[in-house]
Amino acid sequence: MAEKEETKEEKRLHVEVIRQMVTLSTSGFGLVAALAWNSLIQEVVNTYVKKWLPGNSGIISLLIYALIVTFLAVFVTMQISRLSQRLQKESEN
Repeated sequence: MAEKEETKEEKRLHVEVIRQMVTLSTSGFGLVAALAWNSLIQEVVNTYVKKWLPGNSGIISLLIYALIVTFLAVFVTMQISRLSQRLQKESEN
């Protein structure tokens, strides 16, 4: 009986380690993706938006950049939340 208990505990430990590894790697890749999007959005603002703004338009460019990033963050978060809720409902059935 004690061996079965240890085996269950070992399995739980392994599952938790794998779960943590998935969380950490997902977070790492998420950071890399966020940095890539950051660079792209900055380049778009610098290339296409700044040329339509007056000379020293640093604050306006940063505002446009911040609005774009905020919109994307909200949109992606909402989509992931909806997907998560849908999957959770499906797993309950």
